[in-house]
Amino acid sequence: MKRSEINRILEEAEAFFDRHGQKLPPFAWWTPEEWRGRRAEAGRLLEGRLGWDVTDYGRGDFATCGLLLFTVRNGSLADLKGGGGRVYAEKAMIVRDGQLTPMHTHVTKTEDIINRGGGTLAIKLMGSDAGGRVDRSVPVTVETDGFARRLSGGDIVRLGPGESVTLVPGVWHAFWGEGGDVFVGEVSTVNDDVTDNVFAEPVARFPSIEEDVPSRRLLVSEYGVLGAA
Repeated sequence: MKRSEINRILEEAEAFFDRHGQKLPPFAWWTPEEWRGRRAEAGRLLEGRLGWDVTDYGRGDFATCGLLLFTVRNGSLADLKGGGGRVYAEKAMIVRDGQLTPMHTHVTKTEDIINRGGGTLAIKLMGSDAGGRVDRSVPVTVETDGFARRLSGGDIVRLGPGESVTLVPGVWHAFWGEGGDVFVGEVSTVNDDVTDNVFAEPVARFPSIEEDVPSRRLLVSEYGVLGAA
């Protein structure tokens, strides 16, 4: 992705969240220079990879295959393994009309996916075979706002504003917006986008960036450039 495209996507996202009443924390507005200057005090933000995340999944066409995320909070994997403490995470996402997030599941994370406003969120669901691979022939049971729903593999659940679905490890899911861009919330156990995502087909979770203009914000995938405190 070109840096100019990422800058435009982030600018549009800031305005979108503001229209929907999603107020972002102060570090959302830090410039790359501020991140570098405040590296020593930003350890928790860097450790939890809190902040902006833009991906085109390596497809080179963000409008049809991509996602904008902002990780608002994220707990500790050590706490999750220990069974107490900061075992939770929260994201704000924008799923554009017709924009696909490819079929994937999670090794550990259980998540509630919530339509917080805008269009309809369409989610295609699949089960897993004995080896954990995607299997359309396996029925899937999920909860939508506390009510169990048994579905056939490949069925699509559509969530209107205010509706949600709970997805556990082994439930494969792909999603996109219908009838407009969708403000999506995610509340989950601790999030680890580096090791916990399993995709049905090869993708690049984080973008390769062509630096055609200066960056407005750092993405979570770029925190490594800051080095040690």
